[in-house]
Amino acid sequence: MNKDITRRIAAEFFGTFWLTFGGCGAAVLAAAFPSLGIGFLGVSLAFGLSVLTMAYAVGHISGGHFNPAVTVGLWSAGRCANNHVLPYIFAQVIGAIAAAGILWMIASGKAGWIPGGFASNGYGELSPGKYSLTACLVTEVLLTFFFLFIIIGTTSRGAAVGFAGIPIGLALTLIHLISIPVTNTSVNPARSTGPALFAGGEYVGQLWLFWVAPLIGAAIGGVIARWMYEPADVTESQVVDIIETEVVEEPRVY
Repeated sequence: MNKDITRRIAAEFFGTFWLTFGGCGAAVLAAAFPSLGIGFLGVSLAFGLSVLTMAYAVGHISGGHFNPAVTVGLWSAGRCANNHVLPYIFAQVIGAIAAAGILWMIASGKAGWIPGGFASNGYGELSPGKYSLTACLVTEVLLTFFFLFIIIGTTSRGAAVGFAGIPIGLALTLIHLISIPVTNTSVNPARSTGPALFAGGEYVGQLWLFWVAPLIGAAIGGVIARWMYEPADVTESQVVDIIETEVVEEPRVY
């Protein structure tokens, strides 16, 4: 394995670890802390800040995906190399599982701690607001679609250079503000996988939705964004040249 792909995989591992630990950690440790809990707003900001900070820290190395749905969406938009897709997704899932494992170790250090859902995602009876499978499916597809649309738009030619991490982080914050009551917010299969494996039981049984829906939404978002943001007067080969010149093979999220 060459040095470049090793560094990319490491960047995706650390970025996804931080996103999962930061966002889910805020939910597990701080959301309902007695009398001073940060609530939905605080958890939403934690997820947004985690992706924003890592985008600037390692986005210049790997493109700052930190999410299998983002990788698939950028691939469908022609902005992620074929040979990066599976290594990125592997690193993202392992990073999320590692983060969930350490979070479990920390949280269980409190006497009388009850894990509950452990920040896992769910539908039906496992949905925070008891929303149906259909409602949760539509929510995850739609929000992941717009997340990819925003990522690609803010990293496209003509967008303000150097600032994409801010709207992307704010977009993830908004996504959580909308959907925490519905699904506990996924839009990220890796983030869903880590906590679910520790929560176990029905949460693992429902994990399929939080892979299928985000991947569908991301793929559609990537295809539509590619049509919308590509220059209309250049050939496909010229578009590849533009992407490689402006974003060094893959779009950075800052």
